Amino acid sequence: MKKLVTAALLAITIQADAQTPTWSDDVACIVFSHCATCHHDGGPGHFNLMSYADAYWWRNEMRDATQARFMPPWPPDPGYRSMAHERVLTQDEIDIIAAWVDGGAPEGNSSNAPAPPVFETEWEIPAPDVSAIMPDYVIPSSTADNYRCFVLPINNPSDRYITGLEVVPGNTEMVHHVLVFQDATGGAAALDAQDIEPGYESFGGIGVDDAKLIGVWAPGASAYFTPPGMGIKLLANADIVIQVHYPASSTSELDSTRINLRLAPPGFQRELALDPILDHVVNITDGPLIIAPNVVDTFHAEYTTPIPATITAVAPHSHLLGKRMRAWAVKPGGEVVPIVDILRWDFRWQGLYSFRHPIFLPQGTTLYCETIYDNTEDNPFNPNSPPEYVWLGEATTNEMMLYYFMWTYGLQGDEEIVVDDSPHMAHHLDCEVDFTIGVDEGTVAPRMSVAPNPARDRFLVTLSGERAWLRLIDAQGRATMVRYTAGTRIDLDASSLARGVYTLEALYPGGALERARIVLE
Repeated sequence: MKKLVTAALLAITIQADAQTPTWSDDVACIVFSHCATCHHDGGPGHFNLMSYADAYWWRNEMRDATQARFMPPWPPDPGYRSMAHERVLTQDEIDIIAAWVDGGAPEGNSSNAPAPPVFETEWEIPAPDVSAIMPDYVIPSSTADNYRCFVLPINNPSDRYITGLEVVPGNTEMVHHVLVFQDATGGAAALDAQDIEPGYESFGGIGVDDAKLIGVWAPGASAYFTPPGMGIKLLANADIVIQVHYPASSTSELDSTRINLRLAPPGFQRELALDPILDHVVNITDGPLIIAPNVVDTFHAEYTTPIPATITAVAPHSHLLGKRMRAWAVKPGGEVVPIVDILRWDFRWQGLYSFRHPIFLPQGTTLYCETIYDNTEDNPFNPNSPPEYVWLGEATTNEMMLYYFMWTYGLQGDEEIVVDDSPHMAHHLDCEVDFTIGVDEGTVAPRMSVAPNPARDRFLVTLSGERAWLRLIDAQGRATMVRYTAGTRIDLDASSLARGVYTLEALYPGGALERARIVLE
């Protein structure tokens, strides 16, 4: 049996001769959909990918970065939990880019290429209801980190609900992270008035006890949008206050960071809160957070919910020594709920990650987290050489362990709310890639059917033939299930698998291959 399984796997992975993909027919659609959003003039990418000439010049970098799954930047592991609006290439898209580069990167018929995307604004909320910008601030050169707060008055005479929040850093090289608060007390404005420079200095928070955190931004983060019917309450006459962290620098720089808000029309909204439910002080179980030199160390925290709660998003946060950050929940009956797993932590790419459907946690559910830190010479981001003791603190060279959760009071049925059910990010101009890697066109059988899809614990597969080897592949290209079947209808148990997007392959005698995409939620 082992030899049969090995032979089947080899047969699935053997690549038959096929025509090389071209830029115009195959690669341009992938690049314009998944890469150009950052790689264009004015975007955060360091080079453009807006034409065949651009892509040809950077072809080797594109192949290597996508093969390593370093690009597009998406830290959460889709195989642990598939998130809303995730920036993930399919294995076919990765393989097509590699085949194109390795085949000489031909352009093909240029008239077949989709028109390049047009980026009229860098804002993700192009027409915000509120757009407030801090005064121009010259960041002084300093050997110490600079935490500065800026008050952004807004005209909001009545209570409203925020359904979209975007931070637009004015200096992407110098803004390390931004905490967004609302202050209805006037305390932050009073502190600002006491400082002759724009803003005022404050370490830790903004110096106002009753101010409420409403947003978090760090490099790599996108705008946050709340689920339908939910919002973050914006109090009447409140000021928006941002605490901006500028790391130490040998040069002076200018910053003018902006906040964009989308507000719900008047009417009922369920109120969301953003809190560091799992943290490095209150509920750490093996603290204090002190990391010795030349070790890889692991810390944990846990919190049991005193009320039913529904979580809509999660934002892990650590600094330069972070290696892996993972969170999960265990419901009172023992059900384990994957929340987020960042296998390769990179402090440059952080964000608030929304779930495809809100997650309902009954009263008595326990949230857990596990964070691994690498304080060795092998960590390329280690700020100390040789490594030194690193302890808890807000400076870039200190460390933190925070898991922010966007949450509200939980109601049965919340998990039926749809935030994003798309198995894959929509393509630019609805362009399609029909190129198939690994099989001749004549050997590809009609696509199998899978129901239900999305599925929870089980799904039924209907094949076009009676004998086939089945292989279920996760988003990282790993085979999570291999099975031989002698029938056309197969009931598969997926209860032990992580939530996410999978590819199901069926290999028939003679080499015919079927593929289907499955979403487990």
